[in-house]
Amino acid sequence: MRHGVALLLLTSSLQAAAPPLDSPTAHGDRLRDAYFRAQARQLGQAALADIRSRDDWERRAPSMRRQFLDMMGLDPLPPRTDLKATITSKFDAGTFTVENIHFQSLPGLYVTGNLYLPKDRKEPVPGVLYVCGHGPTVIDGIAYGNKVTYQHHAAWFARHGYACFILDTLQLGEVPGLHHGTYRFEMWWWVSLGYTPAGIELWNAMRALDYLETRKEIDAKRLGVTGRSGGGATSWWVGAADPRVQCIIPVAGIADLYAHVAEGYPGRLAAGVVEGHCDCMYLVNTYRWDYTNVMALCAPRPVLLGNSDRDEIFPIPGYRRMSKKIESLYDLLGARDRFALLETKGPHKDTPELRAGAFRWMNRWLKNDDTAIEDPEMPRIDPRILKVFNRLPGDAINNAIHERFRRPARHEIPAAAPVARAWWSGKASELKQALVERVFRGWPQRPPELNSRLIPAVTHDGIRVQAWDFVSEEEVPLRVWLVQATETKTPKEIVATVVDESGWLEWVADLGPAFRDVLYSGGNPAPRPYPAQNAGRFHQLRQTLQQQQWAYAIVTPRDVGRTRWKKTPGPKGSFDHHVRRRFYLLGQTLEGQQIWDIRRAVQCLQAETSQLPLTVRGTGPMGILAAYAALFEPNISRIELRYPPTSHRTGPTLLNVLTVLDIPQLIPLLLPREVTITLRDETEQTAWQWTRQLQNVLGDTRLRWLIDEAE
Repeated sequence: MRHGVALLLLTSSLQAAAPPLDSPTAHGDRLRDAYFRAQARQLGQAALADIRSRDDWERRAPSMRRQFLDMMGLDPLPPRTDLKATITSKFDAGTFTVENIHFQSLPGLYVTGNLYLPKDRKEPVPGVLYVCGHGPTVIDGIAYGNKVTYQHHAAWFARHGYACFILDTLQLGEVPGLHHGTYRFEMWWWVSLGYTPAGIELWNAMRALDYLETRKEIDAKRLGVTGRSGGGATSWWVGAADPRVQCIIPVAGIADLYAHVAEGYPGRLAAGVVEGHCDCMYLVNTYRWDYTNVMALCAPRPVLLGNSDRDEIFPIPGYRRMSKKIESLYDLLGARDRFALLETKGPHKDTPELRAGAFRWMNRWLKNDDTAIEDPEMPRIDPRILKVFNRLPGDAINNAIHERFRRPARHEIPAAAPVARAWWSGKASELKQALVERVFRGWPQRPPELNSRLIPAVTHDGIRVQAWDFVSEEEVPLRVWLVQATETKTPKEIVATVVDESGWLEWVADLGPAFRDVLYSGGNPAPRPYPAQNAGRFHQLRQTLQQQQWAYAIVTPRDVGRTRWKKTPGPKGSFDHHVRRRFYLLGQTLEGQQIWDIRRAVQCLQAETSQLPLTVRGTGPMGILAAYAALFEPNISRIELRYPPTSHRTGPTLLNVLTVLDIPQLIPLLLPREVTITLRDETEQTAWQWTRQLQNVLGDTRLRWLIDEAE
């Protein structure tokens, strides 16, 4: 992961200094950071908190392993199809040989590697799977893979009586794939689909173990795994998932959640180290784990955790906190001597001290040899000799595996209407429950009190604006506004509009400077210069409120208006880009928590306005967030969506949502309440074919479709 270090050093937004008090986003920045600290601390404290005995662990471990595989996209495991393992060439290196091998972990998913075998062997030898970090070797535009960069590890093992199979990663190997979906390319649909390339790396490694078991030269009961940086993370994945490995040595490959989202390297990287890590370092955190749980799944097998004391992307506190908990678990299991932390001097680098510790630990547990080891500098093998392919395979799916590894849910409506109605009755309940369990698990399990507090009203030119501050969740105080004509004592209905930043600024301009205090006090400072009132829209607003006897509510979830946080550009995306990734690490998404904020705003409004009838509305993606909030707030009577997106592939990012449903399936879940969808033109109707087909089957006229004539 060396590319990440440069990113960390270049990104000025990672500095530890608090935002200036007069910053346009000072309030939002502080709330954001406090939220991440609180959430990461909560998950860290929960890790293994219920394990107090060996019996507790033995009872919990199987379900934890299933959860882990699920978060990797591997539950159930894919079929173990024919590996089609092929040795393309062989090299004699004196004391050992090297075989250049490729296999297919899935049909068309090619894995390239080198198998180092000692020559002087009289019986099957222990085997080591070496999983690489990000260290590509490219010469004259030709990729030789990261297996070439890390060859000295495999050579040492072969010289000392091990078989070592060293693998290329999906990205930066000979056959190109992609790790950087959210890290670099803003492919947020990976999150909505529950996809992580960590699952591919794990599956490739498990299939490599399958291959090692077929080799008569290798003792399949003495297998180990090791790697550093990205390979350190993969070592954890393999150890947690596959009981065949009997010795696990991750180097510079893990830190707890707090370090990733909230803390970082002491004195410099106070915003967390997620910016230094691409997607292969992270599971899809559906069950909201701290990474301590991953470490625990390796117990009670021998584990050596190696790290350096000046590693910017795996900081000291982050791995020490976890190590203490794992030491306690190994104590409970009577295996304290099988876990050790090797902390050496140095930066994020492949140092001799880390290698020596790893080699000795592997000797101890796979060869019962605890003598001192030597790691002299040896000549490196020419990369051209280690290349597996002279020509890349034409049927490789490596560069498209992120499109194929996880499939979105498909819901076929039965053809016969009576059958379809019965089917939907059961399916609707099933889908809603799945949303709770797989998409919105990051919502508070024990919500705090709303603690709503009335903000003094401001009245000007026939319009009155009052507001309430309320608590959405810990470290997320928000405000909701009620706008009504002064002559309307009790409105007939509240129409709550969920707005994004542009919608918020429209309200600010429509109402004008007279309402600045009620709109901005206690949050981010008001914009300077403050926008002048849009007199025409103000008049129209007042007229509508008087004629309809409505009250408008303005709903701004976090990161909108008073709580907006900074959007500083950076060398890889923006600071906000990596803020979104922090939510993902916590088993949430920003949009998922904004839905929770909308729910809490609705609860506050209903508590403070004597349960007046309530409509929610929103435009574009904010309308979909409003719809999800309405799904879980049954007292909302109507839902109005204007120009909604038709798929989470391009619409709001919600964890795992595409494995449950897509937006066309969401809409019928809102029935039997009134739902109005406004489209820009008639051509957009084709995207809603599934929804309209089910509507026809149900015969429900409460779902209305409008075409915006103004468009």
